[in-house]
Amino acid sequence: MDKIQIVLSWSGGKDSSLALHRLLNEKKYEVRYLLTTVTRDFDRISMHGVRKELLLEQARMASVEPDIAYISKGANNKEYEGVMREKIGKYLDEGIKTIAFGDLFLEDIRKYREDRMAGTGMTCVFPLWKENTLDLARYFIKSGFRAIVCTVDPRKLGGEFAGREFDEDFISSLPEGVDPCGENGEFHTFVYDGPIFSAPITVKKGETVLRDNFYFADILPD
Repeated sequence: MDKIQIVLSWSGGKDSSLALHRLLNEKKYEVRYLLTTVTRDFDRISMHGVRKELLLEQARMASVEPDIAYISKGANNKEYEGVMREKIGKYLDEGIKTIAFGDLFLEDIRKYREDRMAGTGMTCVFPLWKENTLDLARYFIKSGFRAIVCTVDPRKLGGEFAGREFDEDFISSLPEGVDPCGENGEFHTFVYDGPIFSAPITVKKGETVLRDNFYFADILPD
């Protein structure tokens, strides 16, 4: 039976990495593209602040073609949605009618995504939806994934959390009310090793800066 052609919304972090892991394990999907939003002014993954060259290395190690959607610094919804419409049109022209997201439990985000796809001919898939986030975080670690915390919201966590390894020690040190997967935007991660990759990505941690009201730990190719 022919596999379902699918695009995965890819941030480079643990949730999208777990979503890719699930899609590959289900066997019925062929993941054609990793769709990532990159801020043109910085040449970095939007919100995560990870260098584009590391995104490309992730795609290479996962053996999935990257597809970058460029937006400007401070882009509004109109710009973002316009760029996404162009991407969706491209996928439909190629016969791809399914897109996956690594969302966990935020109903408004899921509704926003489904509303945007409604009437386009694209179907949304949420491989991790409603799973227990503490269990999922521990599954991520036990499965051999390795990640670095690249972004921290100082309204939720201290800047010292930026640049840390996402491991059991990190999870146990989170303040009460912070989701173990950072689903409420408390933090974001960059995945550099795991079962989805043919080999680890060699990186080192650089400077942590406070910019645009977020702490960003610069992750450098090593």
